[in-house]
Amino acid sequence: MTSPIKILDHEAIQRALMRIAHEIVEKNKGVEGLCLVGIRTRGVVLADRLQQLIKQIEGIEIPLGILDITLYRDDLTLIDTQPQVRETLITFDISDKKIVLVDDVLFTGRTIRAALDALIDFGRPSSIQLAVLIDRGHRELPIRADYVGKNIPTSLGQNVKVILKESDKKGDEVIIVDKNNQ
Repeated sequence: MTSPIKILDHEAIQRALMRIAHEIVEKNKGVEGLCLVGIRTRGVVLADRLQQLIKQIEGIEIPLGILDITLYRDDLTLIDTQPQVRETLITFDISDKKIVLVDDVLFTGRTIRAALDALIDFGRPSSIQLAVLIDRGHRELPIRADYVGKNIPTSLGQNVKVILKESDKKGDEVIIVDKNNQ
């Protein structure tokens, strides 16, 4: 039994998010027309943190939306017979906006594909960018992140767990665990 490997602690997560926030502002030449959309669950927490960091940098609070992709997943029948659908909350018009989609871990790309499908149902943004805390590789679809907190090479026998105080009621950390030891 292999013990979990800690990849990021609270401070490292905060530094990564601060860097991503600066990169978002720089790439978009400010925050005009910029919106964040977090993918449930941990993507929402990270998007909220990015919103606060961008507000510190620019002095402006950009819109933040919450996206539930449950019904857009291509593995819906594999994950649960009764999937739990939660609220999508996008209270602003995304048409002609620059959307930064936020998630915790980028793996196969299938979650992001589902998120793109769900997002397009709300309008036609001028662009969609992707920010992730962790990119672990093993893509099955041609999707890449525009902003990455940390690239972590993993094996398919491992899982990357992002633990955030807002969603997991524990301190912040990113760990790698063997699938057999969960």
